[in-house]
Amino acid sequence: MKNLKLLLGFAFIATLFTSCYVEETNYIDEPPMSLNQLLNSYDLWYVDINSTQGYGETPFLQIAFTVSFNNGRMYANNNLVGFGSQGNGYGVEIGNYDAYDMVLDVNHIIDGYDSFDVYQVDNNTIELYNPFNDTSYFLEGYQRSNFDYDFIFYDNIHYFLQEYEAWEKTYTSNFGTLNDFDNENYIQFLSGGNDDTFRSSQDENLYNTNDIFWDFTGGYGVGDVSGNMYLKTLTLDYDFFDNEFFELSVINDSTVELFHANSGTVYEFKGRGYIQYYRNENAEGKAAKQAEAPKKRKQKTKKVENTRENKRNIQE
Repeated sequence: MKNLKLLLGFAFIATLFTSCYVEETNYIDEPPMSLNQLLNSYDLWYVDINSTQGYGETPFLQIAFTVSFNNGRMYANNNLVGFGSQGNGYGVEIGNYDAYDMVLDVNHIIDGYDSFDVYQVDNNTIELYNPFNDTSYFLEGYQRSNFDYDFIFYDNIHYFLQEYEAWEKTYTSNFGTLNDFDNENYIQFLSGGNDDTFRSSQDENLYNTNDIFWDFTGGYGVGDVSGNMYLKTLTLDYDFFDNEFFELSVINDSTVELFHANSGTVYEFKGRGYIQYYRNENAEGKAAKQAEAPKKRKQKTKKVENTRENKRNIQE
C-alpha cells in the first residue's frame, strides 16, 4: 500500500508539472500584434453605428460609414456619392493618428484632438472607447476586395438622397396617367433632425438652388423591397392630400428613377448642389465650408449605457 501511495504521488507531481508546462507554452506561443499592426490589418473598418454603446457622440465617427488607417494618416467614407471609387475606396483623408499601447490618438483636421482606448473583440472587430464621452464605437474590418459597397449604399440610401441640395426633375415618361405629382419639379431631402423631412417645389428651370421656393414641407420614408436589394420604395407624405408612393431606383451617383405606382408614370431626378460631408482643408489651408445641417448617421437601436470602465479616471 505504501509503495502504491508513493507511485500515485509521483504520478500526480508529474501530471502537475506537465500541465503547467503546456499552459505556459500556449500563453507565449504567439505574441499579440501591436495596435498599429491591428489597425493596418484591414483596408476598411465599417462603423457599425447600431452597436454603439453610450449616450455620447464622436462627430467624425458619427458621420462615417468606414474609416481606414494608413501609416499615420486616417481616411473616411462620409458620403455615398462616390462610395467605393473615391480615394481608391478609402474615401478622403480626415486627419492623422498615433497608435501605441492599445491607445489611439486622433488629430482630426477640423474636430481636433480625440483619444480612444482600443479593445480587440474578435479577429475582425475592434471597440473604440472614448473616455471623454464614455461612448464605444464598434468597427468591423474588411479588405476592399471583399467589402460589399453595394449593400452599404442601398442599406443607407436615405442618406444618399440627402447628399444634394435639391433633386431636379429632368424626365417624365410619355406614358402613365396625369396626376398631381406631374407638377412637382424639385424635391429636397433634409439632413439632421428626424431624418424624414422633405420639401417640394413647382418652380421651373432654376439655375441656383438657393432661388427655389419650396411650396410644401412634409415627411418621407424609404423602405425595402423583399428579394430585391437594388429597389427601394419612397413615400412622400403630403398631409391632407394622398401620399405619393414610388419605386425608387438608382441610375448613377447623381440620378434616380421614380416609378409612380398609381399613375404608372416614370420620372427621373438629377441631383443639384452636391453636399460633401467632409471636413476638408482647401489649397490655402483654410477649413472648407461645411453644410449648414450636416448629415449624421442615426442609431436605429435603443441607446444603452456603456459598461466599459474608464481607466483614465482611476487614481493610482
